[in-house]
Amino acid sequence: MTAEPELGPVELVVLSFPGTRIDDAVITAFREVLDRGSVTIVDLVYLRMDSTGAVRQVEVDESLTDTGLDGLTVQPRGLISDKDLQVVRTAMDPGTCAVVIVYEHSWARTLAATVRNAAGEVALHVQVPRDAVTAALSPA
Repeated sequence: MTAEPELGPVELVVLSFPGTRIDDAVITAFREVLDRGSVTIVDLVYLRMDSTGAVRQVEVDESLTDTGLDGLTVQPRGLISDKDLQVVRTAMDPGTCAVVIVYEHSWARTLAATVRNAAGEVALHVQVPRDAVTAALSPA
Protein backbone atom coordinates (compact mmCIF):
# COMPACT_ATOMS: atom_id res chain seq x y z
CA MET A 1 0.00 0.00 0.00
CA THR A 2 1.39 3.39 -0.98
CA ALA A 3 1.59 6.00 1.77
CA GLU A 4 -0.63 9.04 1.38
CA PRO A 5 1.44 12.10 0.41
CA GLU A 6 1.83 14.62 3.19
CA LEU A 7 0.05 17.81 2.15
CA GLY A 8 -0.94 20.90 4.00
CA PRO A 9 -4.37 22.47 3.43
CA VAL A 10 -5.31 22.67 -0.28
CA GLU A 11 -7.50 25.35 -1.87
CA LEU A 12 -8.79 26.27 -5.31
CA VAL A 13 -8.88 29.86 -6.54
CA VAL A 14 -10.10 31.33 -9.83
CA LEU A 15 -8.52 34.59 -10.98
CA SER A 16 -10.16 36.36 -13.91
CA PHE A 17 -8.85 39.19 -16.06
CA PRO A 18 -9.86 41.28 -19.07
CA GLY A 19 -7.98 40.34 -22.23
CA THR A 20 -6.03 37.19 -22.96
CA ARG A 21 -2.89 37.48 -20.85
CA ILE A 22 -2.26 37.46 -17.11
CA ASP A 23 -0.61 40.72 -16.00
CA ASP A 24 3.12 40.38 -15.29
CA ALA A 25 2.71 42.01 -11.85
CA VAL A 26 0.34 39.20 -10.80
CA ILE A 27 2.82 36.55 -11.90
CA THR A 28 5.65 38.35 -10.09
CA ALA A 29 3.61 38.44 -6.87
CA PHE A 30 2.75 34.75 -7.24
CA ARG A 31 6.40 33.83 -7.83
CA GLU A 32 7.40 35.66 -4.64
CA VAL A 33 4.94 33.58 -2.61
CA LEU A 34 6.15 30.39 -4.29
CA ASP A 35 9.81 31.28 -3.77
CA ARG A 36 9.22 31.85 -0.03
CA GLY A 37 7.75 28.34 0.17
CA SER A 38 4.42 29.61 1.51
CA VAL A 39 2.42 27.81 -1.17
CA THR A 40 2.92 25.09 -3.77
CA ILE A 41 0.84 25.08 -6.94
CA VAL A 42 -0.55 21.55 -7.33
CA ASP A 43 -2.69 22.19 -10.41
CA LEU A 44 -3.33 24.98 -12.90
CA VAL A 45 -5.57 25.46 -15.95
CA TYR A 46 -5.83 28.61 -18.08
CA LEU A 47 -9.05 29.49 -19.94
CA ARG A 48 -9.58 32.22 -22.55
CA MET A 49 -12.92 33.22 -24.06
CA ASP A 50 -12.77 35.00 -27.43
CA SER A 51 -15.26 37.59 -28.70
CA THR A 52 -17.51 34.86 -30.14
CA GLY A 53 -17.75 32.99 -26.83
CA ALA A 54 -15.43 30.14 -27.83
CA VAL A 55 -13.22 28.98 -24.96
CA ARG A 56 -9.62 27.84 -25.35
CA GLN A 57 -8.23 25.76 -22.51
CA VAL A 58 -4.52 25.41 -21.79
CA GLU A 59 -3.36 22.70 -19.39
CA VAL A 60 -0.26 23.01 -17.23
CA ASP A 61 1.64 20.49 -19.36
CA GLU A 62 1.18 22.68 -22.48
CA SER A 63 3.09 25.87 -23.34
CA LEU A 64 1.90 28.72 -21.12
CA THR A 65 4.05 31.35 -22.85
CA ASP A 66 1.14 33.19 -24.52
CA THR A 67 -0.80 33.31 -21.23
CA GLY A 68 1.84 35.05 -19.13
CA LEU A 69 1.97 32.04 -16.80
CA ASP A 70 5.21 30.56 -18.13
CA GLY A 71 7.89 30.08 -15.54
CA LEU A 72 5.57 29.20 -12.65
CA THR A 73 6.52 25.96 -10.94
CA VAL A 74 3.59 23.55 -10.81
CA GLN A 75 3.54 20.09 -9.29
CA PRO A 76 0.39 18.84 -11.07
CA ARG A 77 -1.85 16.39 -9.22
CA GLY A 78 -4.94 16.54 -11.45
CA LEU A 79 -7.15 18.16 -8.83
CA ILE A 80 -9.15 20.44 -11.15
CA SER A 81 -12.23 18.63 -12.42
CA ASP A 82 -14.22 19.12 -15.61
CA LYS A 83 -17.08 20.23 -13.36
CA ASP A 84 -14.87 22.96 -11.83
CA LEU A 85 -13.89 24.15 -15.30
CA GLN A 86 -17.49 24.17 -16.51
CA VAL A 87 -18.45 26.48 -13.63
CA VAL A 88 -15.66 28.87 -14.65
CA ARG A 89 -16.56 28.72 -18.37
CA THR A 90 -20.19 29.56 -17.56
CA ALA A 91 -19.14 32.61 -15.53
CA MET A 92 -16.74 34.04 -18.14
CA ASP A 93 -17.46 36.96 -20.43
CA PRO A 94 -16.19 37.25 -24.02
CA GLY A 95 -12.75 38.85 -24.22
CA THR A 96 -11.63 37.62 -20.79
CA CYS A 97 -9.33 34.98 -19.40
CA ALA A 98 -9.19 33.03 -16.17
CA VAL A 99 -6.67 30.87 -14.42
CA VAL A 100 -7.83 28.11 -12.11
CA ILE A 101 -5.17 27.37 -9.51
CA VAL A 102 -5.15 24.65 -6.87
CA TYR A 103 -2.52 25.35 -4.27
CA GLU A 104 -1.24 23.80 -1.09
CA HIS A 105 -0.52 25.92 1.96
CA SER A 106 3.03 24.54 2.18
CA TRP A 107 3.75 26.53 5.32
CA ALA A 108 1.14 24.39 7.13
CA ARG A 109 2.38 21.00 5.89
CA THR A 110 4.23 20.09 9.11
CA LEU A 111 1.39 21.34 11.29
CA ALA A 112 -1.16 19.37 9.24
CA ALA A 113 0.92 16.18 9.49
CA THR A 114 1.36 16.64 13.23
CA VAL A 115 -2.39 17.13 13.70
CA ARG A 116 -3.12 13.96 11.65
CA ASN A 117 -0.51 11.97 13.59
CA ALA A 118 -2.23 13.03 16.81
CA ALA A 119 -5.53 11.62 15.40
CA GLY A 120 -6.78 15.16 14.98
CA GLU A 121 -8.44 16.86 12.06
CA VAL A 122 -9.39 20.34 10.94
CA ALA A 123 -12.87 20.64 12.38
CA LEU A 124 -13.66 23.99 10.76
CA HIS A 125 -11.92 26.15 8.18
CA VAL A 126 -13.58 29.43 7.26
CA GLN A 127 -12.15 32.08 5.01
CA VAL A 128 -13.25 35.43 6.38
CA PRO A 129 -14.52 37.62 3.50
CA ARG A 130 -12.33 40.62 2.67
CA ASP A 131 -15.22 43.05 3.27
CA ALA A 132 -15.71 41.69 6.78
CA VAL A 133 -12.01 42.06 7.61
CA THR A 134 -11.92 45.61 6.21
CA ALA A 135 -15.01 46.58 8.16
CA ALA A 136 -13.64 45.08 11.39
CA LEU A 137 -10.31 46.91 11.01
CA SER A 138 -11.80 50.27 10.03
CA PRO A 139 -11.91 52.96 12.71
CA ALA A 140 -15.43 53.25 14.14
